[in-house]
Amino acid sequence: MTTIRRAENKDIPGIMNLLTQVLKIHHEGRPDIFKSEGQKYTVRELEEIIADDTKPIFVCIDDNGTVLGHCFLVIIEHKESPNTYEYKTIYIDDLCIDENARGRHVGTNLYNYVKEYARSIGCHNITLHAWECNPNAIAFYNALGMKIQQYTMEEIL
Repeated sequence: MTTIRRAENKDIPGIMNLLTQVLKIHHEGRPDIFKSEGQKYTVRELEEIIADDTKPIFVCIDDNGTVLGHCFLVIIEHKESPNTYEYKTIYIDDLCIDENARGRHVGTNLYNYVKEYARSIGCHNITLHAWECNPNAIAFYNALGMKIQQYTMEEIL
């Protein structure tokens, strides 16, 4: 059985493990951008993010308290402008499921939890960025019902 809840400081080692797995996937796909080793956040930075209500992190844990997946969120308040309405977005900054837990619906359950959370705080939409070099992630997000909102194009010089 699994539980999804807000991350706590005791989850940081598991979160760091997942961040390492994400880096590996990104490095394999784009070694020109992503290093083979390193950490996206320090322990102190993770403690600060965990305490920040505008940047909630949700984790999926098993009965032993092992972190099977995480989802880093950023709540973005878009102000009304002359050509857009005011609206609130949940941006998924990072979603990772442990490589040993993939295929067990952990990611789907975590995403659905985030979707309900977003609805509960009045969000209009959920957004994220997915790297073209990660077709498994793109297929996963498509299967969840996500659609392309916009493209980021590049030309490597």
